[in-house]
Amino acid sequence: MGIIQKLLGKKDESDLNFKKKLHEAQQEKKIQDLIEERSKSSNRRELERTYREQEEDDIKKELDKIHKKNNSEMWKSSNSVLKGGTSILKEDRPILKEKNIFKNNPNLFSREHAIKNNTSMGFFK
Repeated sequence: MGIIQKLLGKKDESDLNFKKKLHEAQQEKKIQDLIEERSKSSNRRELERTYREQEEDDIKKELDKIHKKNNSEMWKSSNSVLKGGTSILKEDRPILKEKNIFKNNPNLFSREHAIKNNTSMGFFK
């Protein structure tokens, strides 16, 4: 049991070290970005912000086009249910030809109903 606990302890230690290093790296990047931003003029910062917003808008428009195209292809597909390629209610499915056992039996799972039906089949004679 001690070996497993040592292995788990080492794993926990390595996870903590990784998280600590990741946090430190994020802090360093944040400081570096802040220094770079402060070294730029206000006009340069505004211009870069405008470019970023424009790029995000372009990306969003492209994604919208792709989503609309995929959606229209789904609706126009030859094997789509809405197109008539495959029907949900085809009559050749065996389950649709069976008798509805729930129609006249409001409580199908009651004990009396089960005994009544099974005696008629010859199980409890």
